Amino acid sequence: MASVECQSSNLKGVLKMIANASKLDPDSTEEFIDAFCAVQNRSDDAVAGTDAMFLLFSAYLVFLMQAGFAALCGGSVQRASALNIMLYNVMDAAVGAIAYYLFGYAFAYGGPPHNGFIGTRNFAMHNFHHPTFENGNPVNPTSRWLHQWAFAGVAAGIASGSIAERTQVTGYLVYVSFLSAFVYPIISHWVWAPSGWISPFKKNPFLGVGMVDFAGSGVVHMTGGIAGFWGARIEGARLAVQRKWALRRLGQRAPPVAQESRNDTLIVLGTCLLWFTWYGFNPGSLTSIVPVAGVAKDVVVARTSVTTTLSAGTAALTTLLAKRGLLALRGKMGWSVSDTCNGLLGGLAAVTAGCSVIEPWAAILLGFLAAWVLIGMNLLMDWIEYDDPLEAFQLHAGCGLLGVLFVGLLAKKEYLMQVYSHWEGEYSGLFYGGGGRLLAAQLIGAICITAWTSVTMGVVFKVLHLSVLLRISEEDEQAGYDYAMRGEPAIACPAEPAIGCAAGPALGCAAAPALGCGARPAIRCVCGPAVHGEANIAPPPLQNRLTALP
Repeated sequence: MASVECQSSNLKGVLKMIANASKLDPDSTEEFIDAFCAVQNRSDDAVAGTDAMFLLFSAYLVFLMQAGFAALCGGSVQRASALNIMLYNVMDAAVGAIAYYLFGYAFAYGGPPHNGFIGTRNFAMHNFHHPTFENGNPVNPTSRWLHQWAFAGVAAGIASGSIAERTQVTGYLVYVSFLSAFVYPIISHWVWAPSGWISPFKKNPFLGVGMVDFAGSGVVHMTGGIAGFWGARIEGARLAVQRKWALRRLGQRAPPVAQESRNDTLIVLGTCLLWFTWYGFNPGSLTSIVPVAGVAKDVVVARTSVTTTLSAGTAALTTLLAKRGLLALRGKMGWSVSDTCNGLLGGLAAVTAGCSVIEPWAAILLGFLAAWVLIGMNLLMDWIEYDDPLEAFQLHAGCGLLGVLFVGLLAKKEYLMQVYSHWEGEYSGLFYGGGGRLLAAQLIGAICITAWTSVTMGVVFKVLHLSVLLRISEEDEQAGYDYAMRGEPAIACPAEPAIGCAAGPALGCAAAPALGCGARPAIRCVCGPAVHGEANIAPPPLQNRLTALP
């Protein structure tokens, strides 16, 4: 809502006419209008403050996603590299803050209005005095900077999973700086800035509609996923994975890689934290909450939260059952925790583009499709021998692309007009009779994001590779990068059990590998009398699992 300064002097002529016609005292009438205008100005200030608080709180939640990524990544890699990837999650925010302050925001939202490719103003927050306008709403540029810095950190953090366990700190810092300062900001300028060439906020949008990517299935998730793909492809697979593939080519059964080191407890914790913070990522992308021009923004925010929830839940359940069925076809049984968590995140990445413009039933359908896209992408990547420890490319780029295209099929006209109320035409998804314009804009936008990220980040990773700044040495990789950095793993184990034998029956004998201890189990499992300090006592299947620990 635009804040208009109201002054009685602007109405003086009208007041005199009213006073003369109704024989009222002009001075009394003017005093009344002065009081009314003072209340109106205070109301406008309250609206601006409410919208700013909504945007800032959303930014805080998006920033908290770094904690979720740290837990997820730390639990998904070998424990000898867990500390390293958690450090990278910290650097995503820290280095990204400086890069986005100096260059990123200017390239993304710095104007001028006639440049659809890149912004050229507000470097290092210069001239941050006037609000920017999005869909007719004023947005405080300082609040917007914080919100978009948090988004840039998420985009950068996605690729850390693709290149985990084998990437140098120096090379990673270069990558984060370049993506946060240049690659991501230009894509966000295209799609989200009022002057972007494919932005739906543009006065005359591309094909009459522009690319509808409400919270970033394409802008954030495809960008991060594709960047990670080129990083992982250029530096090559992990040594253990290379050995597994070599055995497979020889027809020999390859052992699983790092399964005994994975911490499913951290994976679940990180996934749940990410799911929670996604309620800042998606609903917060509306940037304001106070109703304006007949649009009930609280309804849009609520609908966005519901579709986000339904897509995530459906994707998780579909993945859980699908992976169980696929295992059964191979004569195996089991429920996969990590696959279920990744499926849930795939549903979130997919719904991010259209969460505000699709029906709840469509979100359920999207979550179902996202689960199968992730499963199919994983099979394809394994077939072409692409090593991605966290399935980041498959999850974020694959499911993100699905979400972008899904908008072109099932975006509802009524919801589109609520979010993009400045549109002169009435458009909707293909299946709602809206023609192919929106789907075409979505497809073209996805192609351009893929091409831009591939060219820029492909060159950066190739230069780092040729400069021997990308991959760590074989010795460091075999020992674990945590040992190379500081001489110890991320989770150290005490000489004696930290918790006595009584903890065994409560936590189960699988507790030791779940906590990821290097020297010996931090929690000794006892399936018998609770005798403090005794050796592990368990039935043979459980005892075997304990003795197999390093």
